Amino acid sequence: MDKYYTPRVSTFRDECGVFGIFAKRPCDIPNLLYYGLFSLQHRGQEGSGIVVSNFKKIDQYKDIGSVGEVFHKETLGDLNKLKPCLGIGHVRYSTSGSKGYENVQPLLTNTRIGQIAAAHNGNLVNDKVIRDKLEDKGSNFYTSVDSESILKLISHFLTKSDLITSIKLAANKIKGAFSLLIMTRDKLIGLRDPCGIRPLCLGQLPNGAYVLSSESCAIDVIGAKFIRDIKKGEMVIISKTGLKSIFYNKTKEQHTCLFEYVYFARPDSTIDNINCYLSRVAQGRELYKEHPLKADMVIAAPDSGFHAAEGYAQASGIPYGVGLIKNRYIARTFIKPTQELRERSVYIKLNPLKINIQGKDLVLIDDSIVRGTTSYFLVKSLKQSGAKNVYLLSAAPKIKWPCFLGIDTPSKEQLIAAHATTAQMRKKIGCDYLGFLSLDGLINCCGGKNTFCTGCFDGKYPISPKGKF
Repeated sequence: MDKYYTPRVSTFRDECGVFGIFAKRPCDIPNLLYYGLFSLQHRGQEGSGIVVSNFKKIDQYKDIGSVGEVFHKETLGDLNKLKPCLGIGHVRYSTSGSKGYENVQPLLTNTRIGQIAAAHNGNLVNDKVIRDKLEDKGSNFYTSVDSESILKLISHFLTKSDLITSIKLAANKIKGAFSLLIMTRDKLIGLRDPCGIRPLCLGQLPNGAYVLSSESCAIDVIGAKFIRDIKKGEMVIISKTGLKSIFYNKTKEQHTCLFEYVYFARPDSTIDNINCYLSRVAQGRELYKEHPLKADMVIAAPDSGFHAAEGYAQASGIPYGVGLIKNRYIARTFIKPTQELRERSVYIKLNPLKINIQGKDLVLIDDSIVRGTTSYFLVKSLKQSGAKNVYLLSAAPKIKWPCFLGIDTPSKEQLIAAHATTAQMRKKIGCDYLGFLSLDGLINCCGGKNTFCTGCFDGKYPISPKGKF
């Protein structure tokens, strides 16, 4: 069997965040979950949910919307009436056509040992196969999210096994990328996929409570101490007796998602011992080595290009300045009723600082170029505002392949780099120079070891898209 596979898929996928806490005594779990999820809001804005337990009863609240839209003082207060000791939460960025309330996580299901909740970040490539198998055995599905398949699979194995064995059996049946939190009335369990594609880490509050999070930034925000990353194929079980670690799968190589370090993770997060801020500054420095341009000023595409632009300015000696001002009050549901206003939306969100860019040659740094439409409007607006030349650099290699392992990327047909040369892309975007960081250069900025999933850049994925049961 080949080590890598080339998928033939072109669909939209999820990018979500999970957060969980286990304490031996009540300690304002709902509010801690709220702040943890708020810190992971960049990973999903279309649905938020919390499930809590006091070791006897389980309660939940979830809805469509961001954390701030869904949870208020009253809803958190209602959850706190249970005096909970543990809980899990989820922020969701939905798949296309799957934005209903029923798909908001965490999900709850009834089993022979009581209720079990699950929250999941990633994507299963064999979800349909699992659903078909379980439906043949009498299971009914009420959502279109992978978490329900996982819960139903665990419930299926629970008819003959204990909880931990059932989770291990289910984890070895599901194929794909996932960070998964499972909660019963008295246990918090975290799992990371056998390739370690999606991130998950462990922390601890001063009172001894354990924390599981998609990113370390959320652990910092609630005042907990980061302990370590959950390892690939690892399951951690947290209960009143403490924390236990077991490996349900040891067969895969490490393949952390490389795009986490380019864009998705917050810069103040550290994933698998690699700090996202430092890696992005290094990407800017490496960009200068590969594209040593001369210009009057280095500017960034807010907010994702800031740190790479900082690194480019450091390496080149070209002054770093502000060229684009971001309107921080654009809502997620910003209304664009006409085509003309849709085209103006980029200008409304990002306005050139004319006084700072007029007559200047600019190096514009962005984290990546996907469709090319935003790049086109940014370059156009900078030139209309008086910039002399705009040299556009991407802190990531060309994105030529879609992701089917848990990140929302367009179909291959919509990826500009999949169908155009650099010269053709430069012409379409309208910039005076266009350059990309090489894949080797990006890997060097993230430790120099090729232990990453690079599928969106080179079409080599560690997992086959044709999932089996």
